[in-house]
Amino acid sequence: MMTSTESPILTPPEVPAGTPILEAKELKMHFPVRGGVTLRQVGAVKAVDGVSFHVNSGETLGLVGESGCGKSTLGKCLVRLHQPTAGSVRFKGKELSGMSQSALRPLRCDFQMVFQDPAESLNARMSVGQIIAEPLLVQKIGTRESRQKTVEELLNCVGLPKGAAQKFSFEFSGGQRQRIGIARALALNPDLLILDEPVSALDVSVQSQVLNLLMDLQNEFGLSYLFIAHDLAVVKHISDRVAVMYLGKIVELADADTIYTNPKHAYTKALLSAIPHPDPLRERTHKPLPGDVPSPINPPEGSAFGNRINHPNYEQTVGMDLSLVEIEPEHFVAADPCCLEAEDWAKVQSMRAL
Repeated sequence: MMTSTESPILTPPEVPAGTPILEAKELKMHFPVRGGVTLRQVGAVKAVDGVSFHVNSGETLGLVGESGCGKSTLGKCLVRLHQPTAGSVRFKGKELSGMSQSALRPLRCDFQMVFQDPAESLNARMSVGQIIAEPLLVQKIGTRESRQKTVEELLNCVGLPKGAAQKFSFEFSGGQRQRIGIARALALNPDLLILDEPVSALDVSVQSQVLNLLMDLQNEFGLSYLFIAHDLAVVKHISDRVAVMYLGKIVELADADTIYTNPKHAYTKALLSAIPHPDPLRERTHKPLPGDVPSPINPPEGSAFGNRINHPNYEQTVGMDLSLVEIEPEHFVAADPCCLEAEDWAKVQSMRAL
């Protein structure tokens, strides 16, 4: 435990590799929709609607899905930037959902978030040194001299010169600003980083630099990542396991190789088919998905994806339990007849009958 006069030095986490560091169970985040003269609640946006998963110590869990499916909201719920409507979030065995902000503050040293747009998440009125040192000030860690030394060490960790501390964030490129955001997240020596589309706004060449930086930091310090993205090609490069999210729910979860070589859910297959291929002579097989994503204010009573593609089996899914089943060892998929091949659906039915 660091004292008020010590500055943090990045060290491996206390949780042994391969054990869950973060667990979410039936997590929900419903935003009220108000209307009328009295502004009474007339509905709710079901941004996250019953999500369960875990992140092991030292691993990267990729979370993918279309824009608007609830990925970023889920990340903010995990770090309590949003108070979840229902469900459980446990970090190192401690329940975070009902914790007060004062009780939560010391735990924030162990989990941090890197936001999607560094231009918005970095204070343009503060120098880079002040931005990186701010978490240490908030947590009352170190002296002025030790914090300055820590800032220099962190800038070196993310590949920036120590002279960057005297400059402002708007003086840097997008990739450099994202490195500053990563340095700030590392300031408190966390065990877990929630990475909310950290490379989506960057050029492809810069994306690879930031991804390689994240992988190097993970290998060196044993960090755990929840990597949120909509680009499956990027997720494949960095993730150990991948969770696919659609309209506030996880529809498939497996290790990265399995997701890319043997996807089971129709939505996962559609996302994979949309990945651009570098060979211009290769025949295009991607077919855009029909229909529109259902509204999270009034989601379908049955299969959300089946409703979108107007599947003939949609009616039988109304009221059906569409929760995840382990169709293969460590390979979970939603039990949805609209989204599974006939052979896989028969397998799910036989498993449920046992």
